[in-house]
Amino acid sequence: MQYEYSVVPTPKKAKTARGVKGQSGKFALSLTVLMNEMAADGWEYLRADTLPCEEREGLTKKTVKYHSMMIFRREVYADEAYEEPPVEDDLEDYIEEFTEAEEAELAEMYGEETPEVDPAQTQRDRNLAAE
Repeated sequence: MQYEYSVVPTPKKAKTARGVKGQSGKFALSLTVLMNEMAADGWEYLRADTLPCEEREGLTKKTVKYHSMMIFRREVYADEAYEEPPVEDDLEDYIEEFTEAEEAELAEMYGEETPEVDPAQTQRDRNLAAE
């Protein structure tokens, strides 16, 4: 038996409805609505977890915040089974062929060789993106 999973954040704001009293009752209603919506799409509630996530705070500071998530699953039949992406070794051949074809096309379009990428500039761009 194979499953696919869906992870959704727990509701942040409690729903209101006639006859529902108290904050805990409103929050329970929010969870019920979410769970029934997922069940209508064939998802089975599995569990809830609180997981850490590193997030930016300001320009340079990073903090760890915890998020409550609900995990659902549903059975996937053999003909709908998730296919693994190609292994990195398989991708290298494809990327090399695609890059060569792309370079030839660009050279034909512009009548020149494609420009070389400055590795130092590329590294600076990666460092800026990582910050």
